[in-house]
Formats: sequence, C-alpha cells, structure tokens
Amino acid sequence: MTLFLVLVIVAMVLGIIGAVAKGLLYLLFIGIVVFVVALVYLVLRIRRSGRRHRTLR
Repeated sequence: MTLFLVLVIVAMVLGIIGAVAKGLLYLLFIGIVVFVVALVYLVLRIRRSGRRHRTLR
C-alpha cells in the first residue's frame, strides 16, 4: 500500500509541475502514466490477495 501511495504522490507532483511550468508538458504525461501504473498495481495486488469480502446477513 505504501508503494501505491508513493506512486500517486509522484504522479501528482509531476502532473502539477508539468501543467504549471512552461515547456514541461511532458512531465504531465509522465505523471498520468505513473498514475495509471499505480492503479494497475493496486488492482493486481487486490486480486492476488485472495481475500473475499463477506456480506453481512
């Protein structure tokens, strides 16, 4: 979970710098890619955990 949070923070920082700084738009795209990688990592980790959510009856 820590890795996911770090990746999201890095994506946000890169996105903000890329959107604000003139000529650094590529950082925005790198931030978007890092964010997507973080989401894929989270989904894969949830699937591998094997935990099933119990429904309350």
